[in-house]
Amino acid sequence: MKKMFLSSSFYDTSHFLKDFVGDNIEGKRVTFIPTASLVEEEVHYVDSAKTAFEELGMIVEILEISKVDKYEAEEILRKNDFIYVSGGNTFFLLQELKRSGIDQLIIEQVGSGKLYIGESAGSIIMAPDIEYVKYMDEMSKAPHLETTMGLNLISSYPVPHFGHEYFSSMIDEVITNYNNKIPLTPISNSQVILVRDNDIEIV
Repeated sequence: MKKMFLSSSFYDTSHFLKDFVGDNIEGKRVTFIPTASLVEEEVHYVDSAKTAFEELGMIVEILEISKVDKYEAEEILRKNDFIYVSGGNTFFLLQELKRSGIDQLIIEQVGSGKLYIGESAGSIIMAPDIEYVKYMDEMSKAPHLETTMGLNLISSYPVPHFGHEYFSSMIDEVITNYNNKIPLTPISNSQVILVRDNDIEIV
């Protein structure tokens, strides 16, 4: 079964994880991919997410996909229980996933039942295409990105940080320009999209 936990802010929604997994998560290992944050100035959410996993009793292993080859990444991804992808610049994240071929590794592992946890950019990349977030992220930070086609593991298009004052005008632009074109799914920092195969629930 395909299972995904897609959030705006993992720290603010991590308390939902244990029930969603339906098993004891203490001692479980998570592959922690912070790549989207590399081109951002504000990265506090990365440390917050690490803290949240540690408070859940989980073991965090960092995988910086811009610095490893596909084979090393595959070994790390396969041995760990969960995959987490942080927030940051969605276009840079997709660029590095496609450049390294790790996008296909993630698609394969999620398809085989490994739980995927996304935060902001890490949630957006699961959409069919990420072009719609150009009002929230700078496309110029991914100069080598050849296509905005996402990993396409969900049919909806997450819009993170809905209701957050800082992102308000950017989100308004996204909704104004795309609401009648694609199925947008706005979520606040306290909400999460739970995906079980083709069943999607927001809590």
